[in-house]
Amino acid sequence: MQVTTMINRYQVARYAFFRWRYNLALVNKLSLALAMAFLTGLTAQIRIYLPFSPVPITGQVFAVLLSGVICGGIFGSFSQLIYIGLGIAGLPWFAAFSPSSAHLFASATGGYLIGFVIAPLLIGGYTDRYIGARTFFAQIKLMVLGVGVIYLSGAAVLALVMRLTFWQTLLQGVIPFILIDLVKAALAASLSSAILPRSSYNGEIDQKQ
Repeated sequence: MQVTTMINRYQVARYAFFRWRYNLALVNKLSLALAMAFLTGLTAQIRIYLPFSPVPITGQVFAVLLSGVICGGIFGSFSQLIYIGLGIAGLPWFAAFSPSSAHLFASATGGYLIGFVIAPLLIGGYTDRYIGARTFFAQIKLMVLGVGVIYLSGAAVLALVMRLTFWQTLLQGVIPFILIDLVKAALAASLSSAILPRSSYNGEIDQKQ
C-alpha cells in the first residue's frame, strides 16, 4: 500500500512539474533557461583534450539534450543561446574556445555550438507535442537525433575551418566521441523518461492514446 502511494505521488509530481513549467510566466521561463545555461557551462568544465583533435570530450552534450525536455523546445534552445552569449561576454566556460575571439562560429569547435541551439528545439518540440515521445525508447531516439545534429553542424564547420577531408573530419570530429555521447544520450533519456508525464499537460496531439 505504501509503495502504491509513493508511485502515485511520483506520477502526480512529474505531471505537476511540467504543467507548472508550461504555465510559467515569461520571466520564469527565462529563469529556467538561464539555469540550464549554467548547467551547460558547469558540464563544460568536464573536459578531456585529445592530442589529435581540436575538439575535446566534454559533459556539455548531456545538459544540452536535457535542456529541451526541462525547458521545452523554444526555451531549451534559448538556454543554449544564453550559454553562448554569456560565454562571448566573458564567462570562461567554453570547453575549447577563448571568449576574446571575435570569430566564435568560425572556430574549429564553433559548429558544435550551433548544434547545441538546434538539438533542444527538436527534442523539446517533439516531446511537448506527443505523449508517445516520452517513453525511454522514444526519448533515446530523440537524444541520438540530437547528438547527430550536433555532430553534423560541428563536423561541417570543423571541416571548413581546418580544411579537412571527409575522413579526417570523421576521425577528428565525430568517431572519437560516438561511444561517450551514446552513453550521455542513454543517461539523458533515462532521466527524461523518468520525469516526463504520460498524460497531457498542454493539449498534446496524441493525448487520447
